[in-house]
Amino acid sequence: MAAPRWRPSATVAAVIEHQGKFLLVEEHTPEGLRLNNPAGHLDPGESPEQACVRETLEETAYAFTPEALVGVYLSRFERAPSATRPKGEDITYLRFAFCGSLGALERGRRLDYGIVRTLWLSADEIRASQPLHRSPLVVQCMEDYLAGKRYPLELVTTDAGIYRGR
Repeated sequence: MAAPRWRPSATVAAVIEHQGKFLLVEEHTPEGLRLNNPAGHLDPGESPEQACVRETLEETAYAFTPEALVGVYLSRFERAPSATRPKGEDITYLRFAFCGSLGALERGRRLDYGIVRTLWLSADEIRASQPLHRSPLVVQCMEDYLAGKRYPLELVTTDAGIYRGR
C-alpha cells in the first residue's frame, strides 16, 4: 500500500509596514493567543495574490494591494497531542509572503473568526515577542522585507484553469 501523498498547506501572508511599524494580528490558536502576519489559506478559485488581499481585509479590515513578493517559505509545524487530537498534528506550510500598499480601513468591519485585534509593532518589538508568534515565519518574513527582498509579482503564475467554475 502506498504512503499517503504529502500535501503542504498553501498559505499567504502580508508584510505591511507603515511609518516604521508592522501590522500584525493577535489570534486565538490551539496553543493560545498568538501573533501573526495577516495570513491564511488559499481558497479555491483564487491566486496567491488574491488570497493575500482577501485575508488581509478579513483579518485587519484594511485594504491591501500587493506590489512585490517578499519570498516563498516552506515550514513544518508539529502540534502536540491533545484530547481532541490524540496523535497530534504534523503540518507543512508553503507560504507566499507579499508586501505592498496599505489601503483604507473599513471601519466597523468585523474581523475574521479567531482574530482578537490588530497591532502595529516595531521590528524590535516583533523580534522581542518571538515566543508569542504563531510561526517562526512571522519574524523571517519581516527580516527578509527589511533586507530589501522584493521579487516581481509575475514570479507567481496562476493558470487560468484555477478560475474555472468560480
